[in-house]
Amino acid sequence: MALGKQAKILTKKQIDQLTWYVGTLRHGVRNQVIVMLSVKAGLRAKEIASLTWAMVTDADGDIADVIALTDKAAKGRSGRIIPMNMQLRHKLEDLLDAERARDDFDIASSHVIRTERASRTSPQAVVNMFTRWYADLGLAGCSSHSGRRTFITNAAKKISTVGGSLRDVQALAGHSSLTVTQRYIEAEGEAQRKIVDLM
Repeated sequence: MALGKQAKILTKKQIDQLTWYVGTLRHGVRNQVIVMLSVKAGLRAKEIASLTWAMVTDADGDIADVIALTDKAAKGRSGRIIPMNMQLRHKLEDLLDAERARDDFDIASSHVIRTERASRTSPQAVVNMFTRWYADLGLAGCSSHSGRRTFITNAAKKISTVGGSLRDVQALAGHSSLTVTQRYIEAEGEAQRKIVDLM
């Protein structure tokens, strides 16, 4: 991602508003899964478009505890294991129930995100959906990358409370270096002041 103009970070209120809004549209559950894959799993548009049911289900065909993103589905060789967020799990279960009713559904090969006319979608279509949704809500400066930046920033803020470090955030983001991860993270001036006072 270009560093010049970074996508805006979303507040919890904005995430809730976005999730509710896309759920009112045609293909609401699918739309909510797209939003949650961005803000609750930190996936890129390409990764959302490339995600298959095999990457999010276990041997019994149930939604798994993790997203097993393959290198093929990820950017470069940034395949990774991402723990499954509970809200995302429930929404994927709803979508999976609906998909199982389709004649052409195959849990081993079908894509999670599809369109009415195609068995999968493209990264550009995902980008366009986010652009349209943010415009509809009047959220200026937001893009398909906003959810990912929000995920990475929130993970960075909270990782130390569970005994982790920025290296864990780097692994969740699928970044090749810590430097790239740090560029994604929204700095918090007040937190910086407090931490220096604790030294």
